[in-house]
Amino acid sequence: MATGIFQAEIDFSCPICQDIFRNPVVLSCSHSFCKACLQRWWSQKKIHECPVCKRRSSKSDPPSNLSLKNVCEAFAQEQQKASSRPEVLCSLHSEVLKLFCLDHQQPVCVVCRDSKTHAHHRFRPIDEAAEDYKRGLRNLLKPLRDKREHFHEVKLIWNDSAKLIKEQAQHTEKLIQEQFEKLHQFLVKEEATRIYAVRKEEEQKSQMMKTRIEDLSREISALAETIRATEEELRAEDVAFLHNYTTAVGRIQQRPLPDDPQLESGALVDVAKHLGNLSFNVWSKMKHKVSCSPVILDLNTAEPSLRLSPDLTVVIHQERKCRAPKNPERFEDYFTVLGSEGFDSGTHSWIVDVGNNADWAVGVIGESVQRKAEIQTGCWRLQRNISSNHHSCVLMLHCVS
Repeated sequence: MATGIFQAEIDFSCPICQDIFRNPVVLSCSHSFCKACLQRWWSQKKIHECPVCKRRSSKSDPPSNLSLKNVCEAFAQEQQKASSRPEVLCSLHSEVLKLFCLDHQQPVCVVCRDSKTHAHHRFRPIDEAAEDYKRGLRNLLKPLRDKREHFHEVKLIWNDSAKLIKEQAQHTEKLIQEQFEKLHQFLVKEEATRIYAVRKEEEQKSQMMKTRIEDLSREISALAETIRATEEELRAEDVAFLHNYTTAVGRIQQRPLPDDPQLESGALVDVAKHLGNLSFNVWSKMKHKVSCSPVILDLNTAEPSLRLSPDLTVVIHQERKCRAPKNPERFEDYFTVLGSEGFDSGTHSWIVDVGNNADWAVGVIGESVQRKAEIQTGCWRLQRNISSNHHSCVLMLHCVS
């Protein structure tokens, strides 16, 4: 039972007063404190934050931790019962165990102390020994509690990272959709323009063919009428035929044979003009609608005070730091962001627009450079720094070292 009580003291002690919780309340970060202790702590602070993890609390009157309160009350009752129990007696001499043998590491009575078994041994009063050993065990426990708190802080950071991953994915997906929508709109417009050109040419050339066909149809009708009248003369009696012969000949001679109709050059749809190198021509036209940057910045390396443009080609410094996880790639002590791709050889050049900024720097940095501390080596940069008390905004490409 003593082991159970001691475990309760470990698990259910307030981080502020180090005593068993009294009317415990819980913060949004899951840490619990005595209500009175927390109010006293906050009365000395400007910001209501967790005394353990320093996370800011949005509530000035946090809710009660009822489950913890019930457990603490049960523990208090157990302590009260333990204090009312009769003293433990020595199994050998039926005397109260008032001493603790330091050599045998066990409670003994005064008779045991004077026996041969404990001759020349060292003893302490049972309460003093218990207090000493409790203090030692608490000291051993402190690294574990510190480690637990550290792990809890890491868990909070990882929870934020998990949320950020979702936000990054959703934001990236949205930007991809927007980019493809622009390309799609361009292609739809280009498709409509080219189909309109085909249909326009079809309309013009179809109208021309319709006119030609109508003219030819009239010629055919006239020829057919002449042929019909002449053939009717040929079927007449000889006397009637001879009477009308001169008229029939004159009718034929008055309609000279027209030239054979010919299809003009270019009368058909110029399919080659519309389909020839269609994909290439559209792509060439599309090149004027899009841009390509030789350097794409890596958002995950940006110092939290830097804000990147949606296309990851422009970096701007802002006074307020954004929420960013402490991932291994990220710089923390320098206003720095890396290019997303590095290099290990060759000759490279870039044009960097620094605008009207008084302070700026651009250069290269080794991939193995420490990003959470001051950079002493492994970095080369070209810098302009007017303000002596102002960090430079650094755009860098990393090279593999």
